[in-house]
Amino acid sequence: MRYRKSYHDHDFIFAKSDEKNAGYPEYLKQIQHRMARLLKQAKLNPELTPHSLRHTHTSLLAEAGVSLETIMARLGHKDDDTTKNVYLHVTKPKKKEASHKFGELMKSL
Repeated sequence: MRYRKSYHDHDFIFAKSDEKNAGYPEYLKQIQHRMARLLKQAKLNPELTPHSLRHTHTSLLAEAGVSLETIMARLGHKDDDTTKNVYLHVTKPKKKEASHKFGELMKSL
């Protein structure tokens, strides 16, 4: 709130908080270093990156049944091939669901 008059608000997830640069995006290297340190402290997979979070988020949206168009808008994609080929991996629950639906269809014939 201290910087509300000068805050550069463009919906960045990781924004600087110092008076001169409040609201501007953090440098990627800074975020990567912080994440690596936190992963090490938490004894989690050190291979994870901020971009891993984007992939996970996208997969969870797809698993929750969110439409491709909504996911594309959320990711800022204009080309659905990018979203489908790079981010929307078929998860185990989705594979089981497809198999179950097909089985139910076959029973009803």
